Amino acid sequence: MSDDTLAALEREVVACRRCPRLVAWRELVAREKRAAFADEPYWGRPIPGFGDPDARLLILGLAPAAHGANRTGRVFTGDRSGDFLFAALHRAGLANQPTSVHAGDGLALHGTWITAAVRCAPPANKPTPAERDSCLPFTVRELALLKRVRVIVCLGAFAWAAGLRLLAERGFELPRPRPRFGHGDVWAPDPLAPVLLGCFHPSQQNTFTGRLTAAMLDALLRRAAELAGADWR
Repeated sequence: MSDDTLAALEREVVACRRCPRLVAWRELVAREKRAAFADEPYWGRPIPGFGDPDARLLILGLAPAAHGANRTGRVFTGDRSGDFLFAALHRAGLANQPTSVHAGDGLALHGTWITAAVRCAPPANKPTPAERDSCLPFTVRELALLKRVRVIVCLGAFAWAAGLRLLAERGFELPRPRPRFGHGDVWAPDPLAPVLLGCFHPSQQNTFTGRLTAAMLDALLRRAAELAGADWR
């Protein structure tokens, strides 16, 4: 590591070009744009994590949305999944406002850091396991720098798999068979390790069908608070 800080990690993430398929897609989307955002500049680069450096809670998503974070430059910002997530974080007292539309809109997180298993927008919102593993070293460093994290909320099965690999890279042994993903499921390999907490992803597919409701997400964030400890914020 040339510089062991979150700022240095952010610079490395933003400059990354490791995965040719993702580089080509994110840049194509940024050039062609969606008609609704035709007059806006697109970020079109990898997305760093953001939030409170003293976070007890780490939220691990899937990947940036093509016309969300790939446009705004901040994870979950400017898309429907983010609308659902930030509203819940605000209700829980973990965000100072319930919406996030662009990177300079004043959003601040309390006791929480948000990142993604894959840092570039993937075609059809489906990154490959190889792309996940290519991004893993960034997340390993990120977790090492976020020294107070006690709970990792994994948004979906893909993020859960990334969370398991993240803890394995930190030196914690994974059992066989590996713990399976489920909404509300909890797993920790060791009392000294962060706890993994599964959560259905706040995608429109899940929120529009009722698979994930606002009440379910509120309850899960309360559970995360309990697991993180009373003094987490």
